[in-house]
Amino acid sequence: MDFPTRLKQLRLEHKLTQEQLGKKINVTKVSISGYENGTRTPDVETLQKIADVFDVSVDYLLGRTDEPTPKYKGETDIKKILEQQEKAHWDGRELTEEERRYLSRLIRVAIQRDEEAAEKKRN
Repeated sequence: MDFPTRLKQLRLEHKLTQEQLGKKINVTKVSISGYENGTRTPDVETLQKIADVFDVSVDYLLGRTDEPTPKYKGETDIKKILEQQEKAHWDGRELTEEERRYLSRLIRVAIQRDEEAAEKKRN
């Protein structure tokens, strides 16, 4: 699916008019209309704003993927990341299952030590 079609689809799914979307990303209704009919192309900053409004990736907007958001977009729970079924990487190298379990144990120990130190300070 191309950008104009995807943009219009997302806008309609979110029940926004062209004018409402334009206000959210600080462009005119005419610009949104141009993006949707393919006569205008948004700059990179505007593309990112559109992606943020709809909580999708720029790649999704541009039709480079059919996944609206990366699988673990915004995931900050390290435990969940390390326990996921997908492969985890560190600096471009895939971590083995054993390495992920080891990292989980190290993090648990670090947290426990920090909690114990905080408890001692309170007493």
